[in-house]
Amino acid sequence: MSLLFRRASLASLGLAFGLSALPLSPLMAQEAAPAPAAAAAPAAAPVDPNTVIATINGQPLTEADLVLAEGELSQQFAQLPPEQRRAAALSAAIEIRVMAAQAVTTGLDKDPDFQRRMAFLQQRALHGEMVEKGVVEKVTDAEVRARYDQEIANTPPTNEVHARHILVKTKEEAEAIIKQLDGGADFQKLANEHTSDPSGKTSGGDLGWFGPGQMVPEFDKAAFALEVGKYTKQPVQSQFGWHVIKLEDKRTKQPPAFDDVKDQAKQAVIRDKYFALVKSLRAGAKVEIPDANLKKAVDTLESAK
Repeated sequence: MSLLFRRASLASLGLAFGLSALPLSPLMAQEAAPAPAAAAAPAAAPVDPNTVIATINGQPLTEADLVLAEGELSQQFAQLPPEQRRAAALSAAIEIRVMAAQAVTTGLDKDPDFQRRMAFLQQRALHGEMVEKGVVEKVTDAEVRARYDQEIANTPPTNEVHARHILVKTKEEAEAIIKQLDGGADFQKLANEHTSDPSGKTSGGDLGWFGPGQMVPEFDKAAFALEVGKYTKQPVQSQFGWHVIKLEDKRTKQPPAFDDVKDQAKQAVIRDKYFALVKSLRAGAKVEIPDANLKKAVDTLESAK
């Protein structure tokens, strides 16, 4: 499956390149133990966003301003206990207000470099709003389900195998183990006694289920070539040493359930819609880049999106 995106807030990515860098990677469904039910906390009464929390030089700082400060500065306060974060955010907001007022008094807001930076930050914020309101909020459940179904249909079925192995340092040791197996010795018992793989010493060399490409190539090729219940008649060498491999079972890998990957599927829909919107807007914009080399580099980046 090619649905798994690195999770990120699209509105906070800012530049379009941030979206183009979101990678697809194989998705493995994982089972997790259900979390114990927690006692429901009483719902807090809603706070009016216009409630004045503080005044600084006669100017109000509202609940909405404080919530914004908490969100924007959340990383700085991540190590604080939850009960201290609100006070820390208010302290920071007051500090920002008084410093900003002093900057205006001294004329720093008129500095050309500052004005350019402010214009860019405004454009970046508007870009984020456009992504959130014009893309993310318009994605429907039906589109997400359709993307999941499309990925399932486009993904050919693959097999996965359940195998055991015994890892030793030399070919001679592996050949001696194969000779014992030929004589009827128990594979799991030999694994517990001889394998140098720490995880296999108490599990009979059990590797569990794995799919193609999850093991080193030599091991992968040998394991998938075996019949169920058989073991390798010749030692298999890899970068880790010499292996004797037994195949316990084979099965067709099942795709992950929709509920397990719907968030990743939604990110895929968002990405496609975002780039469709960008392409449409770029087509209607007049963009001129006089530097031929720079234009070529930009065109190369654009064509890769």
